[in-house]
Amino acid sequence: MERRTFLKLAAGSTVLAGAGFAGINAAAAAGKEIVYLTPGLDLPFWRYLSKGIEDTVKAKGFNFQALDSHNSAETQLRNAQDSIARGVAGIIISPTDSSTAPSVLALAQKANIPVVIGDIGTNSGEFASFISSDNYAGAHDVGVALATALKAKGWEGGSVGIVAISQARKNGQARTKGFLDGLKEGGFTGKEAGLQQMQSYTADETFKFTQDLLTANPDMRGLFIQTDQPAIGALRAIKAARRNGEVLVAAFDGIPEFVDLLKSGELVVSGMQQPFLMGVNSGEALLEVLDGKKPKAEITVPIVAITSTNIEAELPTIRRTVFANEV
Repeated sequence: MERRTFLKLAAGSTVLAGAGFAGINAAAAAGKEIVYLTPGLDLPFWRYLSKGIEDTVKAKGFNFQALDSHNSAETQLRNAQDSIARGVAGIIISPTDSSTAPSVLALAQKANIPVVIGDIGTNSGEFASFISSDNYAGAHDVGVALATALKAKGWEGGSVGIVAISQARKNGQARTKGFLDGLKEGGFTGKEAGLQQMQSYTADETFKFTQDLLTANPDMRGLFIQTDQPAIGALRAIKAARRNGEVLVAAFDGIPEFVDLLKSGELVVSGMQQPFLMGVNSGEALLEVLDGKKPKAEITVPIVAITSTNIEAELPTIRRTVFANEV
């Protein structure tokens, strides 16, 4: 199957790839700190990505701190200002959404502090490297897998709902488009049951969204949850509505609970990014800049579609790259 990269840098973005931060090197930064600005450590995905960064930069003698933005652009900016004020060696950021990153990038550029973007992306600004997953291709594979499962039950004419991450994020846009394209290519002939957009990224929030979708769409046969922990809320809502076994659920990312859910078939498929590996790549890219080298402008980490049929075979690999050895 052809895999296409959907995430692109915005026209206003500039990849400095080390050259714009000339004069910064490992010797000058020795003993200094690298910080990671993350949307929310309550989500396992960001925790795993953070762990990948931490292991990588600490191995080279740097101190490390993850600063939680709590999905707030204001908190993210304040964390960036505090980090820059104390003279950190470098910043890795997973922005709250693509529109909030430019303000952080501008501050770091003025202070001559290199920045690597670990996922989500930015609408503009200067940075050293962008590490991302192929969200379009990963969600496309999820859509195909869900369509195949629906067809196997004769439900391809029903409706499918989406509980999405922010559509202001480039990765959110890619997941929605990839999934819908995959559904169609997989033979789904039904209609969309609607899209609910996350704000707090919690299981309780998605529980309510799922209740609303089920009520508004009695014929709903499929549901796509665009990130990890909230999928648990969707499964709870389906059970509470006594629709268990009547709605097939597809997820994205991975948490330890997904292993047994996939084995049992409660989840049909999850498009698992490899956040620990993304963190490793993000840390390595920043270390290259600090050593006066030029990292790749864009580094794309594959997404693996894990289903009930391949979970056993894939588990040895994803145990580390997805779950940071927490499984």
